[in-house]
Amino acid sequence: MASLQDQLGKLVYSTEKGRLCPGCGEELSACICDELAEKERLASLDGIVRIRRETAGRKGKGVITISGVPLAEKEMKALLKKLKQRCGTGGALKEGVLEIQGDHRDTIKQVLEAEGFKVKLAGG
Repeated sequence: MASLQDQLGKLVYSTEKGRLCPGCGEELSACICDELAEKERLASLDGIVRIRRETAGRKGKGVITISGVPLAEKEMKALLKKLKQRCGTGGALKEGVLEIQGDHRDTIKQVLEAEGFKVKLAGG
């Protein structure tokens, strides 16, 4: 983590450009922080999509989480929409992890393998 001096010493406003992003120093309208974070996330993946069933923190309700999908955010949203329609349930995209309500591991595995992903069932 950066020191307090580094955090407070960044330029956040310029009379020429207006408000600046504290992360990359570009204008807020031209900020590239999200793109850099997306590239970093994609570079850290191993190419295996993991499907796991989770109930922790959901009052016993089961949710399928799909992590490790090597797609950009827009493509992940399209894939999520396709999976939700196929399963007939709801879901969400949170921090690069797809969540599908209910226990549809087999259906999701078939769809992802048809899309060309290498899939592993993980967890309980």
